Amino acid sequence: MLLKIVQVGDPVLRNGTRPLTREETRSTEIQQLIEWMRETMRDAPGVGLAAPQVGLPLRLAVIEDGGEAPAIERRPVPFHVIVNPSLTPGDGEVTHFEGCLSLEGFQARVPRARSVTVTALDHRGDTVSIRASGWYARILQHEVDHLDGKLYIDRMDPRTFATTRNLARLAPPVPEETEG
Repeated sequence: MLLKIVQVGDPVLRNGTRPLTREETRSTEIQQLIEWMRETMRDAPGVGLAAPQVGLPLRLAVIEDGGEAPAIERRPVPFHVIVNPSLTPGDGEVTHFEGCLSLEGFQARVPRARSVTVTALDHRGDTVSIRASGWYARILQHEVDHLDGKLYIDRMDPRTFATTRNLARLAPPVPEETEG
């Protein structure tokens, strides 16, 4: 079942989320939601989808990335779930263009930590610790932001905000920038 992805302006994207217990995470209802979110993310297509993006104020996100681009440290990431994540940024910052399924048709340059550590529950309700760098770290930060009621437009360089169409037509590929 494909879920409706809510767009910027819907209050659920800004109101924050509630944590799930281990028992809730293991429940039939949440397991079904995870499967529907996976189908919705793949159909969109996207590399991550947070519960608020489908109208639910739950601290839950699904992630999967089959892409590869060495210049931006992008490698395939298998499907997985993060529940109640806590994110700690590492050293260094990288700025890249970023988009969002809840802001269809737009992108902007967004600074993010080059690496992160995330502690969360997985789809079975077991505690996991994830160390990520490059594009995977960016995906995790983007999805955890959704769970905190933030969107990439809160972090973007506003001078770079553009429609995807204009970006592809007018802007040459932008090399990676490293700061700090």
